Amino acid sequence: MDKAEALKEKILKAQEAADIAGLYVLEQEANECFDEQTLIAYYANILDLALENLTDALGTARRMQMTEVKDFATLRALYEYAVEHYSAGKASDAAALFEILAGLSDDARFSEAMTQHQSFAERLPDFGQFLDDAADLEATQRNGTFYISAFRMDGNGTDES
Repeated sequence: MDKAEALKEKILKAQEAADIAGLYVLEQEANECFDEQTLIAYYANILDLALENLTDALGTARRMQMTEVKDFATLRALYEYAVEHYSAGKASDAAALFEILAGLSDDARFSEAMTQHQSFAERLPDFGQFLDDAADLEATQRNGTFYISAFRMDGNGTDES
């Protein structure tokens, strides 16, 4: 069995177990092995699991916990989905997703960042402008978060420095 087939088998097992975190563990390997079409399907599977987890959380009125691996991976996937919308010019859809994310997590820092994202998506519909004018990517990298967690201005356009 070649490397790609072995990886596909691991991915299938993770999917069958609804193991979203397990799929993220295989992410780097998938990026190295798969062509673009296969990668699109791979990320679609992650998103499908995230949406199932979102539906379950909303159905039980449960807030997701950053300390739980499954919840962390779900929040990450949903955040990436929202950013994908924002970068594709669908700022109003992204703002709605950021609003959901803000209320979904028990982590105050994440929720506040999602509120900021929502506000920026509503005011700055161009994602590139958001990255250039509002996001502080260096500080975010120092924070070690999977989401943009530092900003040069607040969601109302006021300079934060």
